[in-house]
Amino acid sequence: MSSAPVTDETHGLVDHLFRRKAGEMVAALTRLFGPERIELAEEVVQEAMVSALGSWPFHGIPENPGGWLLAVAKNRALDRLRRESAFRRKVPLLDRGEREVPAAALFEWEPRDDQLRMMFICCHPEIPTESRVALTLRAVGGFSVEEIARALLARAEAVAQRIVRAKRTIRERKLPLEMPATRALLDERLDSVLEVLYLMFNEGYTAGGGDDLVREEVCLEAIRLGELLASSPATRRRRVHALLALLLLQSSRFRARRNEDGRMLVLSEQDRGRWDRERIARGFHHFEESIGGRELSRFHVEAAIAAVHAGAESFERTDWRRVIELYDELLAIRPSPIAALNRSVAVAKLEGAKAGLDALESVANDPRLRDYALLPALQGDYWLELGDRPRAAAAFERALTMPMSSPEKDFLREKLERLRRERRDE
Repeated sequence: MSSAPVTDETHGLVDHLFRRKAGEMVAALTRLFGPERIELAEEVVQEAMVSALGSWPFHGIPENPGGWLLAVAKNRALDRLRRESAFRRKVPLLDRGEREVPAAALFEWEPRDDQLRMMFICCHPEIPTESRVALTLRAVGGFSVEEIARALLARAEAVAQRIVRAKRTIRERKLPLEMPATRALLDERLDSVLEVLYLMFNEGYTAGGGDDLVREEVCLEAIRLGELLASSPATRRRRVHALLALLLLQSSRFRARRNEDGRMLVLSEQDRGRWDRERIARGFHHFEESIGGRELSRFHVEAAIAAVHAGAESFERTDWRRVIELYDELLAIRPSPIAALNRSVAVAKLEGAKAGLDALESVANDPRLRDYALLPALQGDYWLELGDRPRAAAAFERALTMPMSSPEKDFLREKLERLRRERRDE
């Protein structure tokens, strides 16, 4: 045990472990006790976190905090399950750390990673697609309902209902704790798993709240799981390589997104010398692996956009015309208001701020963007470039009322304050 940790340190560590380990622990316990007990797994993991907050400030932080949390969660689950007569015969095995695995699950290609395996189980075809993704982000990713709602551009109440329905389906239909019996059935779930990894990375890359601009560990976990999929013969598909290429190319900018003082830097301000060249090289490798054949997914197109940025010598020398063409292709494959927002940036760089504003018209009143701060922030940038400071200030003020991370708020406040000073000095 370490000696007398302060409460702030304990709270910080527990919060970190919840973000990093909660999904992993839920996956491990669900594998141990069965998918019909996924709610129990979530409950005991949360209880273990609460126990840590009560115990560690007085008794010290364990040498293996994650192992301590998992042991506490498992013991709490076993205590409850001992009351179930049908489960009692399994308890001696579970107490020794053993588990029963259906023979049908023992394929050479079955993922040995608990989180990845749990993802495929949560993406069972009997669960509606929208509920699969929400459930997996909650149970395996450890995301809150509010974070999932932001990722899916949906209301929190609707997301909560999707998760409830998914758990009910697992429980009532007694969906088995096993991987699909054939590779074809495995492939049937792959698209939902890829969607989860994509959303997991995005939520980590642009945190919807809190003090961190980037939750790097969340992004790196999505990359790790993507690499497992890309390396397995059962899941090695071109769209898997495309997604992994996108994640690697995007993550190469981590170090360049903030300056030494912690201020957020947009793409045009970033020092490209700080981009991770090794990660860019890996990204281009997987992008090349994704090319060929008839398969063309949204991940292919988004990876191609990321590749244009990664290959540009500077922000000014980016091939904006090519970026627009790729966004047009992406919108044809997978219409999305977020893609339309990003396309407007390329349009503004190529044709001017007025053209950027015009490009936003199609999504300006989209209800899915009602709390999405990037929309008014972009409108503010375009109005500012056009010289309309009152409209720019109003747009920035509107953006500041919406959810975003503290660095993003500081960035917008700084821009708004600079704008107000300029107006006072006129």
